[in-house]
Amino acid sequence: MASAAEGDMEAELTRGLQWGFQDLSLNKLATSLGASEQALRLIISIFLASKQRPAGTAPFKAPVLYTSDSGYPLALFYRRYLFYKDSYLIHLFHTFTGLSIAYYNFGTQLYHSLLCIVLQFLILRLMGRTITAVLTTFCVQMGYLLAGYYNTATGTYDIKWTMPHCVLTLKLIGLAIDYYDGGKDQKSLTSEQQIYAIRGVPSLLEVAGFSYFYGAFLVGPQFSMNHYMKLVRGELTDVPGKIPNSTIPALRRLALGLVYLVGYTLLSPHITEDYLLSDDYENGSFWFRCMYMLLWGKFVLYKYVTCWLVTEGVCILTGLGFNGFDEYGTAKWDACANMKVWLFETNPRFTGTIASFNINTNAWVSRYFFKRLKFLGNKVLSQGLSLLFLALWHGLHSGYLVCFQMEFLIVIVERQAASLIRDSPVLSRLASITVLQPVYYLVQQTIHWLFMGYSMTAFCLFTWDKWMKVYKSIYFLGHVFFLSLLFILPYVRKVMVPRKEKLKKME
Repeated sequence: MASAAEGDMEAELTRGLQWGFQDLSLNKLATSLGASEQALRLIISIFLASKQRPAGTAPFKAPVLYTSDSGYPLALFYRRYLFYKDSYLIHLFHTFTGLSIAYYNFGTQLYHSLLCIVLQFLILRLMGRTITAVLTTFCVQMGYLLAGYYNTATGTYDIKWTMPHCVLTLKLIGLAIDYYDGGKDQKSLTSEQQIYAIRGVPSLLEVAGFSYFYGAFLVGPQFSMNHYMKLVRGELTDVPGKIPNSTIPALRRLALGLVYLVGYTLLSPHITEDYLLSDDYENGSFWFRCMYMLLWGKFVLYKYVTCWLVTEGVCILTGLGFNGFDEYGTAKWDACANMKVWLFETNPRFTGTIASFNINTNAWVSRYFFKRLKFLGNKVLSQGLSLLFLALWHGLHSGYLVCFQMEFLIVIVERQAASLIRDSPVLSRLASITVLQPVYYLVQQTIHWLFMGYSMTAFCLFTWDKWMKVYKSIYFLGHVFFLSLLFILPYVRKVMVPRKEKLKKME
């Protein structure tokens, strides 16, 4: 019954998603929507081939939301006709659809992705499972991406071939590291590394299918080669031998994404980063400027939330989102989840936002970069280098460096403050007063989103002259506030936290 109902639902979805784009004048439609033709072309690709935009890449300026690639038609086709077919057919389907999307959006510039994929295959085959192959991959792929940024960068966000290439870069670096781990003794690997280590030798077709998978080529999410191969083998289903019962979970994420889309569409003409650069903003009162930055900082992230929720629905529909079963035997569909919406909306800490936002990219950096720096013997240094890598991966604009520098500073100070409150008897008692909890929460959320907006200002305005103008207008409040706390909190700790000997006497 369930399978029949899902089949009928899929048929209805397929009919409902058949758009007559060929009858539209893209230029006229884009003009009427306030977007560029290239932006509209990308949106069409997104709705025909599941992609989502990675955290960190700034959006084009248009009332049309850059929604995440919701490739529901292709996902439905895959479920119905290819789910248990020969693996070479599935790889060909993913490669062909990905190349078609690349050509539609970027024309002959698709050769950039094709060249890097072939180069990566040759590196794996010629250098084998060696650290040399890993280092070569990192230098070649990151070098190619950074060269692309250097040659194409402007003062605004432009939709060009580097947008999907940054996603591809992480995929290919992760592929090389997993392939290297596959040649090690399993006992020498961590439990996490054992899951991702590639024991076999990927063919060129497998690497191409993995790289061009229509549900992630343009803007993510990140997933491993092993997880992709499970999809190809038909293992990612809650009902072995049948297509996954994932239509309803997929539609739930789509519906939630559309709620964010509607909210963003209604508010986007009124809350923009352009206003931060206007004379009206600069001439407003200090508190007005801070409150606008707070509201904008919260709102600007909703376009990413929409993208990831809609794309997650596509991944769930194909089966790629299957993540086993919970303790009650219920299927989990969060393997490709990039958002924890409830945590994002309710947690008053910066670390809560980091844990709930762009989850797969953060997990990639943790797995392939941060944890691999363990030999440095310094967790803070490893974290700083990881954030530097993320900043460069996003682009060469100074705004990215400032944004991730602020994240680094804020997280350190937040941890210091949390440790101080936990260890200080006086502060712990104050923090536990029930009647004051709403006040604490309101203060925390205000600080949280004000300085999230402060960090995102540099991220979205890109260039030094723009973000510097805004920061000057609020007297570099974020830097002053957190740098002051960074130096003051250790002294406060000495006063507020008794020594262990005193604590023992008190007990």
